[in-house]
Amino acid sequence: MMLFDIIQAVLLTGIIGSAIMAVRTKDLLISVIFLGSMSLLLSVEFYLLQAPDVAIAEAAIGAGLSTAIYMIAIKKTSRWEDERAAD
Repeated sequence: MMLFDIIQAVLLTGIIGSAIMAVRTKDLLISVIFLGSMSLLLSVEFYLLQAPDVAIAEAAIGAGLSTAIYMIAIKKTSRWEDERAAD
């Protein structure tokens, strides 16, 4: 039971850390990579919570398809966040 709790804590810390880094970075491509890693960690969390169907869907849609769509959109636009838009 103790090992399961440690794994849960590490996964949740990774999920929260990835989400924070995705929001804080100015490079949109790096932000998408952080979002993909967050989604992958979330799918592992779902698997550990004995929801393998949700884990497979999250890995396929969240980590795979969404990341690919975001990368295609960034490739067709600008990679860096515009600093003037924040003012």
